[in-house]
Amino acid sequence: MFYEAGRKSIGPVLRAILRPTVRGAGNIPADGPVIIASNHLSFFDSFVIPMTAPRQIAFLAKKEYYTGTGLSGALSKAFFTGVGAIPVDRDDPRAGQQSLELQLEVLLGGGAVGIYPEGTRSRDGRLYRGRTGVAELVLRSKAPVVPVALWGTQNLQPVGSRFIRPADVLVQYGPALDFTGRYEHLPRGKARRQITDEIMGAIHRMSGQELAGRFNERARGASS
Repeated sequence: MFYEAGRKSIGPVLRAILRPTVRGAGNIPADGPVIIASNHLSFFDSFVIPMTAPRQIAFLAKKEYYTGTGLSGALSKAFFTGVGAIPVDRDDPRAGQQSLELQLEVLLGGGAVGIYPEGTRSRDGRLYRGRTGVAELVLRSKAPVVPVALWGTQNLQPVGSRFIRPADVLVQYGPALDFTGRYEHLPRGKARRQITDEIMGAIHRMSGQELAGRFNERARGASS
């Protein structure tokens, strides 16, 4: 209920700023568990996908988004609470495993989760190698994966800028990938790697980004 109220009240304002063009939203199953796996260009990606998807998507959100002060802090907390984001302390050494378990709980309950396999946003626009947490969710939940390509969100607040500016944003949801029964015969580690690479390949074919060929590391103090 709060999610729908947030979409109706905050949605028009966000759409005026984000100006999203949406393709393929019908590829997201109307019900049942599903993993939304996207490239990651900006903090605003976690606003764009929930506001353009036809169902509630639970993303991870760092705990600082819930503890800010003043008007911006209140708006941040209201938005991420309203869209059902999962708070996580990224400085906790157990954060990765805890996040995985929380996302798995949503999937086993028939919900949808959003994940950025690159781990953190690309600061140079290239597409980095995917980390295998997304594949672990696939193997444990049996959920299909809808790959997503975003363009233009990095222009809403360019690196180093303090101000938000309107920009043209494109969101493309690709056909769902079903991994059921395809990798169970492989050793767990190899299965995770191959599933992750297949997901990243689907994202790359849609986004057309240059491949970085390596993992992305979160810069100290980076916001996402």
